[in-house]
Amino acid sequence: MLAQLLDGELDLALGLFPELPQDITVQPLFADRFISVADRQVLPASGGMALEDWLARPHVLMAMRPDAFDEIERALAARGLQRRIALALPHWSAAVEVLAGPDLILGGSSYDDLARARELLDAGADYIAFGAMFPSRVKPDTVRAPLSVLTEARALVEERDAPRPAVVAIGGITPDNAALVAAAGADSVAVITGLFEAPAIRAAAAACAAPYSINRNQKP
Repeated sequence: MLAQLLDGELDLALGLFPELPQDITVQPLFADRFISVADRQVLPASGGMALEDWLARPHVLMAMRPDAFDEIERALAARGLQRRIALALPHWSAAVEVLAGPDLILGGSSYDDLARARELLDAGADYIAFGAMFPSRVKPDTVRAPLSVLTEARALVEERDAPRPAVVAIGGITPDNAALVAAAGADSVAVITGLFEAPAIRAAAAACAAPYSINRNQKP
């Protein structure tokens, strides 16, 4: 929306804009605060929680992408803090359903972190995703993960009972590098720019899928 404002396509935009160009005039409409929701059984008797304990708990991230850097992350980063994301969900209704029972907190993505992947697996995750594996235009500032993390993650899921969880590679995936993450241990890839900005989308999709066309259990 900011680009459309600068180009004159829009006269007014409503939303959250943490960083604004100098040419944009902003008027705050109201101030809001963050609310966390959790199963009452996992909260202290007082109902409240110290910041250190809150940060240590596994959180549910409300976002379309597991590497989203939303308002809560920005507020924490400004204080040099980071919360522990165990699960990312795109819909509030789904998030509320998973809160009952598990020790999860709803706020409002495994990067290169195997410890986080273990937590996700222990929580019953069907897959664990890592990335960005390569430079990403969609998320240029996101964490970069080495190919070796896929190999380690593959060994991690192989220890689990069948059907084992999948290892997914994300971030900067293209037809030129999809085979690299497959060889490193990924079961599948998530692709945006490398597919939808390709001159021939069907050919790009086929090229990205080619390394996974054989039985994945036969891969190293």
